[in-house]
Amino acid sequence: MGLCIFSLFVAYDFNNKLGVDLQTTGELMQNSEWNLAGKTFLVSGASSGIGAATAVALGRQQARVVLAARRTAECEAVAEQVRAAGGQALVTALDVTDEASVQRSVELTVHHFGRLDGAFNNAGALGTAGPLHTLAAADVQAVLQANTLGIFYALKHQIAAMLQTGGGAIVNNLSISSLVGFNGISAYTASKHAALGLVRNAAMEYFQQGIRVNALSPGPTVTPMALAAFGNEDAMRTALQASAAGRPAAPSEMAGPVLFLLSDAASFVSGHNLVVDGGYTLA
Repeated sequence: MGLCIFSLFVAYDFNNKLGVDLQTTGELMQNSEWNLAGKTFLVSGASSGIGAATAVALGRQQARVVLAARRTAECEAVAEQVRAAGGQALVTALDVTDEASVQRSVELTVHHFGRLDGAFNNAGALGTAGPLHTLAAADVQAVLQANTLGIFYALKHQIAAMLQTGGGAIVNNLSISSLVGFNGISAYTASKHAALGLVRNAAMEYFQQGIRVNALSPGPTVTPMALAAFGNEDAMRTALQASAAGRPAAPSEMAGPVLFLLSDAASFVSGHNLVVDGGYTLA
């Protein structure tokens, strides 16, 4: 009897509170820790896939977004979607294997918008696939240059900019290859494991200076890189039928987790590798 009365009390209190919250949704969205409006974010690899989806999602939050990639024409098309969604957008060329290019992207962001509040380091490369004993050292070095040194360059210059303005949040797209191995992609797996080490160390070094550094590890997602690895989307879906989700993720399903990690709602989350794989690694 006592349990029933307690349950009714909790239900009444929850429903009453819910009613109040529903009446003040607009105010909460303007003032809550989820609010990203007016903040400036740099998104690399923004021309397609997860980067493009995240840039548009930031636009819906009325954020200011710098879209950086090698394929600037495709970035311009995404930038139009960002503006149509309610955000501001600026496009710049970026080669993550070139430190000077990475530095310029950060400097442009600060020059144009006055500060850098957050970054999503999404660009990367799959590299040459094949058994480890068949790989050339140059192939391995190329993947490490893009996926490990690329993250290092980004963290180095983004953190330096954020230290000047009181902090920020950085999310790095690593993939579940930062946690487990897969046949035929030794260099890619090594590059992502190493990048996770950079993320964790940076998180330790800069949390008390107001900078949070986290990672996102997507499972199989319908992106140009993943489609190239699987051959095509039909082959990808067939290969994933026996997985927990039974399908690949859409790029938009990664945008929400990224925005959470960039927001103040994740104010005590740093050094975390957020796995978003629909249970793929449970098997």
